[in-house]
Amino acid sequence: MFKRILVAVDRSELSEGVFQGALQVAKAMQAEMMILHVLSQEEPGAPEPPMILGMDYSSALSAELWQSYREQCAIFEQNQMNYLRSLVEKATEEGVRAECNLSYGSPGRVICDLARSWKADLIVVGRRGYSGLSELFLGSVSNYVLHRAPCSVLTIQGETLKKGSQPQANQVAAPPS
Repeated sequence: MFKRILVAVDRSELSEGVFQGALQVAKAMQAEMMILHVLSQEEPGAPEPPMILGMDYSSALSAELWQSYREQCAIFEQNQMNYLRSLVEKATEEGVRAECNLSYGSPGRVICDLARSWKADLIVVGRRGYSGLSELFLGSVSNYVLHRAPCSVLTIQGETLKKGSQPQANQVAAPPS
C-alpha cells in the first residue's frame, strides 16, 4: 500500500519516536523512506542573526558579526545533516532503503511540497499536542500537513512517547479530493 514514506524530523525528543514509527511502517510495507529536516529561524538552537540597532557599529565590526553568524549557520547545518545521515544509516541497517533531505523554509509547506515532488504515499510527522492559544501562537506543522498534504498522513503523538510506550498512530488522514 505505502511504497514511499516521507518522514519529517527535527532534533526534539519526539523525533526519535517519529523516526521509529516511520521505520516500522516502512519495514512492514517494504517501502523506501525519505527523511526530511526543515531548517528555519524559529527552530530551537538555530543561530540568531546579529542585531545591529544603530549606526554606531563600524562596518568592520558589522562584517565580523555577519561572518560569525554565517559560520554558526554552516556548523548548525552540518550538525543537522550529520543527524539525518545517522538516521539513514539506522534505516539501512534495518533493511529499509532510505535517503535524506535538508531544506530551508516553512516546515509545513516544505513537507507538503517535497511529498508532492517525491511522490510520497505517506507522510509521517510528530504532533506535540498543542491546542488552543499554544497552537495559534506556536503554529502546528502537523495541522498544516494534515490539511494540505497530497497523500495520507500519519501523526505520532508526543505525549504517547513521553510515557515510554511504543509510537502509536493518532491520526491518519487521506489526501484531499
